[in-house]
Amino acid sequence: MSTSSPPAETSPETSPTSPETSSETSPETSSETSPETSIKTTSETTAEITPEFIERLRQTGIRLDRAGRLWHEGEEIKHSGLRRAILRWLDRREQDGRPIIRFDDTRYAYIDIEDAALLVTSARWERDRVWLRLSDDSEEELDYKSLTVGADDALYCLVRGGRLDARVTTPAYYVIAEGIEPIAPGDASADAPDESRAPDSGELFALRARGRRFVIGERQG
Repeated sequence: MSTSSPPAETSPETSPTSPETSSETSPETSSETSPETSIKTTSETTAEITPEFIERLRQTGIRLDRAGRLWHEGEEIKHSGLRRAILRWLDRREQDGRPIIRFDDTRYAYIDIEDAALLVTSARWERDRVWLRLSDDSEEELDYKSLTVGADDALYCLVRGGRLDARVTTPAYYVIAEGIEPIAPGDASADAPDESRAPDSGELFALRARGRRFVIGERQG
């Protein structure tokens, strides 16, 4: 005769398969999101991404001062690699010319620029041509017809095919000035600047380069 106790009977109240203690979650308490809820949430999220919302995201708080220093929320950006990248991404928005940091053809963010977008940190003559080194470490030939004079006799020019302006620093100024000479008003032998940059004063100067003379205009704005 077996001495083992008979198996205990399971009470209906404590049955693991009892509806009251079933581990399955009822539809009313399911943690899964129903298709209706998912669609509604997606729709609401999409509706919030308005053009105004995107514009707010583009406000970076980055500022470029007249000395060429970059600032973000009161702190100067000193990391050389980041500074160079931001300067190389500088561009102007097609619609209104607003300065931006362009990441690709469609993505960009805003930046506040106090004076010129770039600085001409140095210059050199190669025969009768002037080559510039810019604050983003790039080099290009001077756009002679874009040369203008602004406040405190500072020289400016256009760079990157006319998309950005650059201010000539003192060391570069003295190099470029080697080719600057006064000219008489109405001198037909000199290339006049665009009407928008025509000098207002009677005293005119021109840069002699590439076998020609380019009248230095007056910076606007």
